[in-house]
Amino acid sequence: MAPQVSAVTDPVLLGEGPHWDDKEQVLYFVSIFDRSIHRYDPASKQHTRSVLDDVVGFIVPIEGKRHHFVVGLKRRIAEVVWDGKDGTAKVVRTITEVDKHNPDNRLNDGKADPRGRLFAGTMGYEYEPGKFYHKKGALYRIDPDGKVTTLADNVDISNGLCWDVKEKAFYYADSFEYAIRRYDYDIETGDITKPRFVFDYKDHGLNGIVDGMTIDTDGNLWVANFDGHQVIKIDPKKGKLLQKIRIPALQVTSATFGGPNLDVLYVTSACMNRGEEQKPPCGSTFQITGLGVKGHPNAEAKFN
Repeated sequence: MAPQVSAVTDPVLLGEGPHWDDKEQVLYFVSIFDRSIHRYDPASKQHTRSVLDDVVGFIVPIEGKRHHFVVGLKRRIAEVVWDGKDGTAKVVRTITEVDKHNPDNRLNDGKADPRGRLFAGTMGYEYEPGKFYHKKGALYRIDPDGKVTTLADNVDISNGLCWDVKEKAFYYADSFEYAIRRYDYDIETGDITKPRFVFDYKDHGLNGIVDGMTIDTDGNLWVANFDGHQVIKIDPKKGKLLQKIRIPALQVTSATFGGPNLDVLYVTSACMNRGEEQKPPCGSTFQITGLGVKGHPNAEAKFN
């Protein structure tokens, strides 16, 4: 069966950071410039949202604390409590703050690693959609005790973030490299070492940039191709492009597997006007079924 693509939520300005909550069987995501966190329940088809006090980079549930989330709020790593209803989210504390030396930076992507450590990255100030100060960002690891470790710096746009425990690999994208990095990953410490490129867009005739990504149980990457109208499937071990799936939105931003069997790919998108109006369904979150693969459960973040 050919993959089936359909929009499942209302459009937002800059959808990002999809996280499938396996316990609740719902999808969380953010809209960065709308300053909002979102919840989509496939069973009821209900899409709810809550606006916070600054630009929002990501949302990840906190382990052992129902309805508590770690959220990137500009440069703050914040704990937010939200029951999933419209307009009810509240920030309860700031866990830490990053990039104090670049106060106009913002967090752009964040996920928990398989042990619950938060990996979160930043980018420089975006003075208009798609235009920002380069090489100002970094990638950080925030441990459960709040300790912050810098993993990479001199970053344009921090994106990607996924782990293959069996291969001891961490995959990451600095979007304006137009390529995907692989690091050696130590699950016991959370350290990453020996970065190298495993896939380069120009080698495969791809336009646009590397945005968010996820990994399936075969070890293949599913990468959002921003400005490319598509999600691409990559074998990072061989550097091969395996599949392209067209999305009815130009600005495809991220992806994660969800559904009861973790075989539905949820894909976020944006509808930013960067010289051309992006009409609906641009900005929607889409679901792709019939892929014949499954993903891993998304990890929750651990914080003391």
